[in-house]
This record gives sequence, C-alpha cells and structure tokens, in this order.
Amino acid sequence: MARIDPKTGTSIWWDPREADGWVAAAFAIGSTCFILGSTPGYAQLVGTGADDTTYFIGSLFFTTAAWLQVLVSAGTIGRGVRTRRAARWRAVARAPHRAAWWAGIVQFAGTLCFNVSTFLALQDGLSAKQADHQVWAPDFFGSIAFLVASALAYAVVTKPWITWRPRDLDWSVATLNMVGSIAFMASAVAAFVIEDGSLRNAQLANAGTWVGGVCFLLGAVFLIPEEIRSTDG
Repeated sequence: MARIDPKTGTSIWWDPREADGWVAAAFAIGSTCFILGSTPGYAQLVGTGADDTTYFIGSLFFTTAAWLQVLVSAGTIGRGVRTRRAARWRAVARAPHRAAWWAGIVQFAGTLCFNVSTFLALQDGLSAKQADHQVWAPDFFGSIAFLVASALAYAVVTKPWITWRPRDLDWSVATLNMVGSIAFMASAVAAFVIEDGSLRNAQLANAGTWVGGVCFLLGAVFLIPEEIRSTDG
C-alpha cells in the first residue's frame, strides 16, 4: 500500500522518516525468517544449524520491532510526517494505562523469550529434558505472551470485534496478529520434545510456525499507511 506525497504528488510506499515504517519493516523481516525456517525442505537444504540460525535472526528482528513499537506507543519516538487519514486507523497509546501500551510491553517480553529459545536451540547435543527446559519452555511462554498481546490489541479496535471488516485496517491487523499468535501457540505445544528426542508433532510445529509467520508478515505490510487518494484532498 502506498500513500501520495501532498507536495510532489508522487507515490510513497515506505517513508523512512516514520517510525511505524521501521516497525513494519522489522516485523516483516522477522516474519520472513520464520516462514523460511519452517518451509518444508529448507532445513534439509541448508542444514539444521543454518535453519536454527534463521530463526534466531528472525527473533532479533521481532525484538527490534517490538521495542520500537513500545517507544512509539509511549511517545518517546516521533512519528514523522503523518496525514490525518493515516493516523485515524492507527490507535496510538501514549501512557501505561492504555491497552495498546500494555500490548506492546507484553509482546516485547514475548520476543525476548523467542530470543532465548532460538539462541539456545543453536546448541548441539541437548537431551530431551534440556531441550524442553531451555528451548521449548521459553518458546511456550513467548507464544503465551503473543496471545495476550494480541488480545489486548483488540481493546483499541472499534467494536464489534466479531465481524468481517477487511477494509478496516485496525481490525485487519489485529485479526491477523491474533490468528498468527494462535498458530504460534499451536506450534509451541506441538514442539514439546518427548523422551526419544523427537517432537510431539513435528508437522504441526512447522505448520503453525509457517502460518503464524505469514499472518505476521501480512500484518506488518498492513501497518504501512494506506494510499491517500486525490479525492481526499
């Protein structure tokens, strides 16, 4: 989605002056890494080590995006040049008593859990018990944090929530993030390591990560300001 520069009349798809653009870009890169890491055949092609590294890099971009979002929500970082129409569909919390601020904090905490999980997954020779404590547990708690953050994000969406409103960007982003969080949660539950060292359900673990990554990628793209048509001017 693009917007039109009111001064030059040219289309701008991404404006580096806007902090939201960096948030969207970082989330998009992180999501792409998770999609790539869970794509069937990728691990066999590049090796388990490279696959785990892909997830770790993706988690770092998630954390960067989440922290920037917290700073933007708190008003610490300015939002750059912003049109009124673009601002209408973005609910911005600037104080801790607002749900969006808490959503950002909880999501940031979840990304830190993913950092720990994906980093420790780089180790070789972990026993099933070690893998569950060091890799699975932080992944599980990170997924819970994402679910809570997604639920809090719905507090800033215009009611009613249970409707089909694909043209409402607030609703679309919140819904995509919720579906992505549910998929990540399903993946985390399925990724529990049993005694023989295998996952409880490897196919569901990969599928959940892939679906969640796609949802978060789409949500990141929708964060970019919508096009401002000439009829609005």
